[in-house]
Amino acid sequence: MGLFSNNKMQLFGVDVSSSAVKVVQLSKSGDKYKVEYYGVDPLPANAVVEKNITEVDFVSAAISNAVRRAGIKRKSAAIAVSGSAVITKTIKMPSDLSEDELEQQLSLDANQYIPYPIEEVSLDFNVLGPVENSPELSYVLIACSRSENVDVCEEALVGAGLTPVIIDVESFAIETTYNQMQKDIDISDEEIVALFDIGATTTTLHVMYQGRSIYTRDQTFGGKQLTDEIMQRYGLSMEEAGLAKRQGGLPESYESEVLQSFIDSLIQQISRALQFFFSATEFNNVDRILLAGGTSSIEGLDDLTEQQIGVPVQKANPISGFNLASRIDDIAIREDSPALMTAIGLAMRTFD
Repeated sequence: MGLFSNNKMQLFGVDVSSSAVKVVQLSKSGDKYKVEYYGVDPLPANAVVEKNITEVDFVSAAISNAVRRAGIKRKSAAIAVSGSAVITKTIKMPSDLSEDELEQQLSLDANQYIPYPIEEVSLDFNVLGPVENSPELSYVLIACSRSENVDVCEEALVGAGLTPVIIDVESFAIETTYNQMQKDIDISDEEIVALFDIGATTTTLHVMYQGRSIYTRDQTFGGKQLTDEIMQRYGLSMEEAGLAKRQGGLPESYESEVLQSFIDSLIQQISRALQFFFSATEFNNVDRILLAGGTSSIEGLDDLTEQQIGVPVQKANPISGFNLASRIDDIAIREDSPALMTAIGLAMRTFD
């Protein structure tokens, strides 16, 4: 199976992060999307390490649980490999080549674009459109990942009794969701938007410009640092600390002694990531910051980030323009919404 294969099938999205599995199934009427089903199931520690699945059985079990809780009956699923595990490159190819001819040519030329032997990778491509002023040429996006990265994603789905239809790239799925969200919250194409996906162990910066991701960088920092500090400070288990972090019940000193220190460190990571972006590209500013991922739900994080960075900041809400099926818990999905960027992007592949 290739990366981002375009199979027109009724499918749903499965996002495997370091702390949980998220599943989303959508329907569409005209231009309006509707969340039909969604579910979340936690993962045990170290089932996924640095965005790599290390315990397939645990991940398969969590996928099964999330699908059952959501009430999803479909078996066809889309899942994504981490962007850091994928090499992408945009090249120019003759416009008159058929899909089969393109595939043959790319296989022959693969050693020009990828640092691995062709037999060790999954390689796919997508024709983006004609080259300006050169209609005889087309831009072609190629993506490749070592075969084991793709195989383990397929294995996790099969272990959950599902059929892998699409293996996408995480950054492409987020780009898909962003483009829909951009319409719903009125972000112009000319804005340079820094989208921070703050997960349990990794914070990923996706810089969006003219509807495309122009820069991606992972940093090893996330909500687990806060959970660990709560565990150590108050003598709680990981499960108890995670629950207390979300639902409250910690001593009054928690906010000043623990939470504020974590927020300061997180904003420092955000600032550092932006500096890396400025130094690596021709850009020297961003127009807006969007905060996504489970850790972005910390109350007041957006306001504090805006105060310290000096750029407008808001929390990402990828379902802001979506309808919700009556079976969906409105409060729960709005709380989880910032963490559903990848799952929603994958679910939208049904409508390609």
